[in-house]
This record gives sequence, structure tokens and C-alpha cells, in this order.
Amino acid sequence: MAFEDYSTKESVVLVYTGEGKGKTSASVGLMARALGNGWSVAFIQFIKHWEVSEHNFIREIQPLFKSKLFFYKGGKGFYNAGNLSAKNVTKEEHKIAAELTYETALECAKSGKYDLVICDEINNAVNDGLLKVSDIKNLISSRNKKTSLCLTGRDFKPELLELVDIATEMKKLKHHFDDHFLANKGIDY
Repeated sequence: MAFEDYSTKESVVLVYTGEGKGKTSASVGLMARALGNGWSVAFIQFIKHWEVSEHNFIREIQPLFKSKLFFYKGGKGFYNAGNLSAKNVTKEEHKIAAELTYETALECAKSGKYDLVICDEINNAVNDGLLKVSDIKNLISSRNKKTSLCLTGRDFKPELLELVDIATEMKKLKHHFDDHFLANKGIDY
């Protein structure tokens, strides 16, 4: 089949998942590609509440892109992640934060104002029971028909695969954390 026999979709749903590193980094790259194409982008953060490099980067470039780049950080930190879990944050506080962040993502996806809505770490929120699988289904089906959607995080639910257009699983081959080394700023966060 020749390329001229292919067509394009008005919008797509992408997933970056898996145990390997690079899901958020891939979504930041997608954001750069979309902004470089003149698109409007909403970047919605579901888990990371602390200052990480991608948040600093987005804040630095926001003045350049003005209303074409919306950033919302709604997470309370890691939930149910052993000694990496957020301290002094109850499950109910995590759940409320996830639900408020979801409402922001849903509003952005439905509005038609954004060409791309990135929901970073939303899969973690679903896997941790802070959101429901039905919330993801609703987000996908309720989005504006011209709005592409990117869902990142570990443990994307296999039963949702039929609802997406592109799914990439990051597979860890090796990571220094397994040898008891902490994350490196600028590389891991």
C-alpha cells in the first residue's frame, strides 16, 4: 500500500506506559512537537507535586507560548509507593487531588480550546484506585473530536487498549535505582 492510500485522523489518543523510564519525557517531547506546530497544549500533572525539571521547563517556556500552553499540577505525590510515598497525605487527600485534577483534564479535553491534552501519570492514579477505569473511558469519549489526548503512567489497563490509537510500553532493561542509587536531577526528574 502506498502512502497516498493512507489518510490522517482528526485527533488521536496516545498512551505511554510501562515500568521503564521515559513516559513523562516522551510526553514533554510530544508537547514540544505540538507547540512547534502552532498547537495549543494543556499539560496536566496527576502525581508529581514536588518541583521537577519538566515543571521548571514548562514554567520557563509558558511566557513564550502564552495562552497556547496551560500547565496544571494537581498531584499530592506518590501514593502507595513504599518509602517513596508522600508523607502526611491521607488516601482521601490523594483521592480528592486526583479527582480535582481529573476534572481539570476533562474540562480541557472537552473545551475544544486545546489541540493536545497531556494527562501525565493518570494511569498511576487509576491503578492506585484514586480514579476509576470509567474515568479514563469518559475522558476519551468526551473529548472534543479535534483534541488529541496523551495518557502516561505505569499500569495502563489492557481493557482500554481498544480505545486508543497509539500505545507505547517503556520496558526497563536496567536502572541504577535497582542498585540502590537515587534518581539524578536532570536525568530522572
